[in-house]
Amino acid sequence: MKGLILAGGKGTRLRPLTYTSAKQLVPVANKPILFYAIEALKEAGITDLGIIVGETRQEVISTTGDGSRWGVRITYIPQEAPLGLAHAVKTAQSYLGEEPFVMFLGDNLVKGGIVNFVRKFESSRPNALILLCRVPNPQEFGVAELEGGRVVRLVEKPRQPKSDLALVGVYLFDRHIFEAIDHIKPSWRGELEITDAIQYLLEAGYVVEPHMVEGWWKDTGKWEDLLEANRLVLEDLQPAMAGELLGNSCLEGRVAVEEGSRIIDSTIRGPVAIGRGATIVNSYIGPFTSLGDGVTVENSEIEHSIVMAGSTVRNLGARLEGSLIGKDVEVARNDGKPRAYRLMVGDNSRIGLL
Repeated sequence: MKGLILAGGKGTRLRPLTYTSAKQLVPVANKPILFYAIEALKEAGITDLGIIVGETRQEVISTTGDGSRWGVRITYIPQEAPLGLAHAVKTAQSYLGEEPFVMFLGDNLVKGGIVNFVRKFESSRPNALILLCRVPNPQEFGVAELEGGRVVRLVEKPRQPKSDLALVGVYLFDRHIFEAIDHIKPSWRGELEITDAIQYLLEAGYVVEPHMVEGWWKDTGKWEDLLEANRLVLEDLQPAMAGELLGNSCLEGRVAVEEGSRIIDSTIRGPVAIGRGATIVNSYIGPFTSLGDGVTVENSEIEHSIVMAGSTVRNLGARLEGSLIGKDVEVARNDGKPRAYRLMVGDNSRIGLL
């Protein structure tokens, strides 16, 4: 069995971050989202992985490498344009061959991994196995309708959903999925939808089985979902202290501090993840916060936020919370005269001012 991870797409809902970075490489608890998918597949015993890449292919390739750090073999498969999930699968047909495969969307997180999902497929051998999760907003997802535990219909982003069972971004297929893709047409979005391909399997008499998520699932396509995923992952954080705790500093709760980081006259209240070479001075870092490598925080308070590598937060007059700060960003208060807000902000940014 092979794995197919989709890491193309433009990530428009995460702009401006995705103007300069692949959405699958945005960190959750200081680890790129894509890495969670690789780890889940490896845990399930799948070591031959194909990764679909698009415009951000060079960044994905340079960050992820050949897979040897995880003990897997990675093959990169270019997709000329983001023309739908089913199109991505078709693009990988020569790589996948006749083998069954797991398709994993590279911006999805599934607590507990996919071991049981894969084992169910191996034992029952359906033509497709879909992973489902109940959600409060099914109109934003592909939705499955069940009757007596059987899948009877799939609809992509229905305006009036008949079910609250969303399709999670992990699927298992055998070779018949390629037949299905050859028989569908682009949707109103101009994309080949994987839901249409699975619907073809149902109508052609193939076996499509459902499997419910046993933990939680997050599609991290929006900034608020990223922060929620960060919170959920940090819930399971294991405390570790590899940096320095200096002056009148204290750690409370589950805090993980990597090598080279210095915490000076500050309070860290977990769960908090702090990357390598960070510096925190006279500050408070509150729960559900991730600070990337080389981050500097001085005279400030931060909670429930992600601050990516190389950024600086300095001299804030109020607590920063619910925020997603990109790489090499400076957020600072300037008390000079005349007093004014001075901003350099990219497209599609969001700023809240006191």
